Amino acid sequence: MKIVPVILCGGAGKRLWPLSRELYPKQLLPLVDDRSLLQNTVLRLKGRYDVGNPILVCNEEHRFLVAEQLREIDTAPETIILEPVGRNTAPAIALGAHQALTQDDAILVVLPSDHLISDNSAFLRALDRAITLAEDGHLVTFGVTPTRAETGYGYIKTGNSLNGGNEVKAFVEKPDSKTAEQYVSSGDYYWNSGMFVFKARNFLMELAKQRQDIASAVENAFKTVSQDDIFTRVGEQAFSDCPKESIDYAVMEGARKAAMVPLTAGWSDIGGWQALWEVSDKDGNQNCIAGDVITENVSNSYIRAEHRLVSVLGVDDLVVVETADAVLITMQSESQSVKEIVTNLQNSDRKERMTHRKVFRPWGYYESIDGGDRHQVKHILVNPGASLSLQKHEHRAEHWIVVSGTAIATCGEDEFQLSENESTYIPIGTVHRLANPGEIPLEIIEVQSGIYLGEDDIVRLEDNYGRS
Repeated sequence: MKIVPVILCGGAGKRLWPLSRELYPKQLLPLVDDRSLLQNTVLRLKGRYDVGNPILVCNEEHRFLVAEQLREIDTAPETIILEPVGRNTAPAIALGAHQALTQDDAILVVLPSDHLISDNSAFLRALDRAITLAEDGHLVTFGVTPTRAETGYGYIKTGNSLNGGNEVKAFVEKPDSKTAEQYVSSGDYYWNSGMFVFKARNFLMELAKQRQDIASAVENAFKTVSQDDIFTRVGEQAFSDCPKESIDYAVMEGARKAAMVPLTAGWSDIGGWQALWEVSDKDGNQNCIAGDVITENVSNSYIRAEHRLVSVLGVDDLVVVETADAVLITMQSESQSVKEIVTNLQNSDRKERMTHRKVFRPWGYYESIDGGDRHQVKHILVNPGASLSLQKHEHRAEHWIVVSGTAIATCGEDEFQLSENESTYIPIGTVHRLANPGEIPLEIIEVQSGIYLGEDDIVRLEDNYGRS
């Protein structure tokens, strides 16, 4: 029987702002080691069972970032399904289930891409038990053995024992502190992990039984799929018409054969800065330090410097996070409220909620390093063999200076090579393209000048990545 990982790559990670941004969210970040949370999730099942290539579900904006992170860990996906809009976990999992139906009796292992599991051996042992229950027709979730009376998680109430697990009596919402203490002391409640194991066909049958509206919308969306290399696009209108609903509400709460397998494996959803501090390595003063940081008389704090020296003196229980364009300072106890800052940024139409100063593209990245009313300076890196779109700008001219590598520049009707320390000028309205024909990254400094310098002043005429 084929085991098919379905990795859910949605979510914006607002509580980890300013490190996590809407266009580069927490699942793509290396928060606890050298790999991103997404990469660690994909590798969690590699080499075990009869595991097929993973199916990933993500949005259009993240598709090239997700594909690149898979390439870095030498993993080929079965496909990356692109959601036209976010519709919560039940429709997203249904997309993965339809994709997996091509493999008879495929068992799905549904994993969020932004969770941490520090003891992978313990997770795999629990997964063995979950697969056994799924083979018997159960829809299985993992219940994390609680270590404290946590009010930030939903809970699962267990029932009679099964082979390696328990029946699920109920899914309950995030409790207040007194109720959480009662849950933990009873021994009958577990944290809801949001991870699941079941046959693809069984899940879709149960979804159709309980939420025919969701089942029909996803099925209709899958009838008009189109393939773009490793990406699968589903019917936009049909999927947009699908109701938003979580798998807990849509399926698991009403499923007759819902089961739970206990999990004690160092799990965390890293739902905020305090949670990240809890799972990170600490010094003798219980500080987690990342980057160029100097501390004096500091304790119980998370301090992260991304671009410059950060000095912290005489504080306790603090979160300090520095990025190129934003700094967060908060008490650990208040760190769950960081999402309110993101809401404020959204209401003010501030770009800091969306992107970092370094913006990744399918060809590489650019980083804004200076700017004014009529000029902007960028550092651009183009990966070997990659190229930007053939494009023009209505309101700005550009100067390119090659710092390292070799460029092929298109400017109007001319195409020519630029080497290190050479430069060229692209007038306003001129069709142009930048490409890297070499085997090392191409780095240039781009100086833009004009009356408008926004990223939407790009008219793409031809693009290797299917962008309009």
